[in-house]
Amino acid sequence: MSLRQYEYALAVAEEGSVTAAAERLRVAQPSVSQQIRGLERELGVQLFARTPTGLVPTVVGRAFLREAQVAVNASRRARATARAGAEELVGELVVAVQLGFGTRQLPGALSALRRRFPRLEVTVFEEQSSAELERLCSRGVLDLALMAACHRSPANAHHLGVEEFVVVLGPGHKLLADDRVELRDLKDETWLRFDRDSALDGVLLSVLREHDLAPTTAARVSQTSTAVRWAAHGLGVTLVPASVVPDGHEHLTRPVAPVVTQPVIAVVREDAGPAETALLELLRQETWPLEDTPAGIDMQRGPVDVAGTRRS
Repeated sequence: MSLRQYEYALAVAEEGSVTAAAERLRVAQPSVSQQIRGLERELGVQLFARTPTGLVPTVVGRAFLREAQVAVNASRRARATARAGAEELVGELVVAVQLGFGTRQLPGALSALRRRFPRLEVTVFEEQSSAELERLCSRGVLDLALMAACHRSPANAHHLGVEEFVVVLGPGHKLLADDRVELRDLKDETWLRFDRDSALDGVLLSVLREHDLAPTTAARVSQTSTAVRWAAHGLGVTLVPASVVPDGHEHLTRPVAPVVTQPVIAVVREDAGPAETALLELLRQETWPLEDTPAGIDMQRGPVDVAGTRRS
């Protein structure tokens, strides 16, 4: 088996056809087909099943592809490390960011990284669940994860700063008259919440339980921008990091009392290369909210898990 076969199999899985995979890889279609057939013969299993919509990995194929992705990523990192000494860092850096955290800091750090290493290919995706991010980290799929601290966070996580949360209110809401909203004054509100396994929903649940409040759910959404815009239409209130509020909606936000903050961490792969190390340093150089905020609810005292409960 070769890394080329791994890359071909991964391309077929992503594209759903040999033809599309060949076009993406810029090779002849027969070459891809031959490599896949040879790989299946060597393994003694069928990796793909033909369906009306294209090629779909079998159960065994999905398991194989997960390990193939790890191997391909490791190969790319090895090549990048070998060339880093010549100040020509190339290869791929895979970064995952937990929805709602580091929204203002990550773009600047990535921009600086690309200026320093213009040939480095950076792939970034958003993920809501802490559990899924930790699973991806442990499987070696991610080079760096930017996420909220929780009770499952690795001991070697790098603390970067905090996110301060604000409440978003509808136009004309009576609490907009206040400079800071008391959490107890939100007891009769209906809430725009996030997916159940997201860190953002976990923060909201912990905050409300701390004040003996039970949330009445108006709707659940997957994106912070959606929550803010729906709140701006009076569909409910929501609690989000201040950094995610879209331009033009700041007048509908208020800080809360007690202050709610959430630590933000970076988790870097154990065998971190120069690209991961450089991005981590650039993230540290970004501006993060000051941590000497007035006394309030510091989520670092009692990190939330993915179900939104606080550790005792």
